[in-house]
Amino acid sequence: MNIINGKKIRGKILAKIKKEVFELPFKPVFCDILVGDDPASIQYVDMKARTAEMVGIHFHKAVFPVSISTDDLVKEIKLLNNIDNMCGIIVQLPLPPHLDKKIILDSIDPCLDVDCLGAVASEKFYNNYESEKDLAYPTALACMALLDSTNVVLKGKIIVVLGRGELVGKPVVALLAYRGLNYLVVHSKTENKEHLLQQADVVISGIGKGKYITGNLIKFGAILVDAGTSEEGDSPLGDRKNIVGDVDFDSVKNIAGYVSPVPGGVGPVTVAMLLNNVLKVAKSRVK
Repeated sequence: MNIINGKKIRGKILAKIKKEVFELPFKPVFCDILVGDDPASIQYVDMKARTAEMVGIHFHKAVFPVSISTDDLVKEIKLLNNIDNMCGIIVQLPLPPHLDKKIILDSIDPCLDVDCLGAVASEKFYNNYESEKDLAYPTALACMALLDSTNVVLKGKIIVVLGRGELVGKPVVALLAYRGLNYLVVHSKTENKEHLLQQADVVISGIGKGKYITGNLIKFGAILVDAGTSEEGDSPLGDRKNIVGDVDFDSVKNIAGYVSPVPGGVGPVTVAMLLNNVLKVAKSRVK
């Protein structure tokens, strides 16, 4: 079995981004909006900030109290939209439950919506996507980058997409369709799920069901791209729980041809693809 090394792929993408950012006539700005003080969210935002600065993208810090209202946050986002050289704004999710996520995401200028979670950017992706210049869902792009890194010819392969969520399943299907590849979506209501998985040459999974894909569910030599994350086991003494993927790594290691690990697979590449979206926005500003 070959392990798909997301950190190595991330390194190559970030090196390319850094080179192209250096060639721009201005320094692009990126903002990840944080509401509240959730430790995991703070950690994610800090990691994206460090990575952005590492490739020459200025990180604009925007932290708001958990008590902020939807209307007030929308006003703040409209100010952020107009900052000089702003080339990407995202909102760190999940938001506190009293906030209206849709209204907040839709208040980001669609041209700056590098997560593609607002209605306008999402609709453009699904209806009129051109890979060289348009924005796309970072996690879905990461899945495709990991798949491409295997150098396996995908034409004629049976590709199963497990799950049809907003961040992985649905946009991955769109990217496969744009490439003219054959795919099958398997979800909770699909009949004969196990049989369909056993026929797949490639499985891209984002269901967040820990260790669901076991060795008896896949064919020999299958490529497994694991975009699912869930917590495993108890958390003694307040320690963080183990994060596991949809694939039972130990169970598939003697059967699968390629597997992306969790952590260390899709996650690192997702951040690189997010920043590549920021770069695309910046390049579109150069006359």
